[in-house]
Amino acid sequence: MSQATTLARPYARAIFMLAKEASSLKDVSEALAFSAQAVGVPRVADMLGDPRVSVAQLLDLISHPEAPESVRGFFSVLSENGRLALLPEIYALFEVLRAESEHVVKATITSAEVLSAESLKSLTDALKKRFGGDVEVQTAVDASLIGGAVIDAGDVVIDGSVRNKLVRLNASLAN
Repeated sequence: MSQATTLARPYARAIFMLAKEASSLKDVSEALAFSAQAVGVPRVADMLGDPRVSVAQLLDLISHPEAPESVRGFFSVLSENGRLALLPEIYALFEVLRAESEHVVKATITSAEVLSAESLKSLTDALKKRFGGDVEVQTAVDASLIGGAVIDAGDVVIDGSVRNKLVRLNASLAN
């Protein structure tokens, strides 16, 4: 675990609790996503420690125009503590807390080729059934899998790739 993640965790929990109490998880999520992306822009990142840029200017630059006022206050606290650069980590941790709160499983399906809409729906339905709730699916392509797919849903990894089957077959033949 990186130091940035360790530093970001209490901030993520704090903004999550504020958002949950205000029933504004979605709005805060969108505002954090916008700001996390903004501080990742090199020119903006350079401004984070620049004494010539006021806190108000910086907050105007990185804040989503429709962000709740609580988010702007949260950013002020981050600025006072020199932690605005942690926004990408704070956002990632916030999203984990949000998914847990909403009982949503986030899964990544990596396949050898781009999945058809039909295949993706079939896999998503199977994951919903397996986890007993909503599933947010992201897809990726890795030609080295040769065929099949690898599903990564946090603590659960299902490797149905041809590459993995060949590795297991090779190990079996070696014994």
